[in-house]
Amino acid sequence: MSGIGAAVLVAALAVTAVAAWWLRTRNGTVRTIDEVPSSGVFERLGARPAGADLTVVQFSTAFCGPCRATKARLQQLQATRPGLAVVQVDAESHLDEVRELDVRRTPTLFYLDRGGRVIGRSSGAPAAAELTALVDAHVGAAS
Repeated sequence: MSGIGAAVLVAALAVTAVAAWWLRTRNGTVRTIDEVPSSGVFERLGARPAGADLTVVQFSTAFCGPCRATKARLQQLQATRPGLAVVQVDAESHLDEVRELDVRRTPTLFYLDRGGRVIGRSSGAPAAAELTALVDAHVGAAS
């Protein structure tokens, strides 16, 4: 291999490693969003359950493994936290909402407070501890 070819290979590997690290650090991380979508999109999806302290709207697809794991974790949390509402949305059946909310991968979760305001979002499966902490900060565990 020539010196130039080796340098190109090393550079490509370095760029790939940095990109993989960056994606891994952002995967599932709950973050605030700069441009808050209108509540109308969530109302169309049925994401305004009465009495919920926190509503989690999860966009999923049928063949998404991390979506199933995230759904199961949310069901566990919902069983012990009465103020938590969860709305499951099939991304393939709601393409207008997917575009409006800029959902680029599944699972994507939106977190809405009691007033229906978006307080955060995550793309990719959130870490169980981070998801639990976020839910407990808004709902708390049942006694």
